Amino acid sequence: MDQLWVKYSNGRFGFSVQKKIYLSVGGKADGEFYKEAWEKLGDRVGWKVKRNWIHHSDVVFNASAPEGHLPSCILFTLGGLAVYGASLYKYVAFLASRLVKCNI
Repeated sequence: MDQLWVKYSNGRFGFSVQKKIYLSVGGKADGEFYKEAWEKLGDRVGWKVKRNWIHHSDVVFNASAPEGHLPSCILFTLGGLAVYGASLYKYVAFLASRLVKCNI
């Protein structure tokens, strides 16, 4: 799935693009949560505007979005519970650890 995001976005979107940005802002690919890096990632990929996490309706679903903006995890549903912005850290850390394990 990551390869398709990267291929069809000309290298602008995908989990591996987000991972590269996350690592560049001080995150580590060890499955742990690094709040400062997560906040910086949000700023860099446009998930945060003026220090606030955007709402899912503000996610940009076209090529004009900032690099790494998609796929977005601003909102996802976990067992019917909507989880936003900084609250995602546990789930993102888990996903990141899985991506590392899959060598993405």
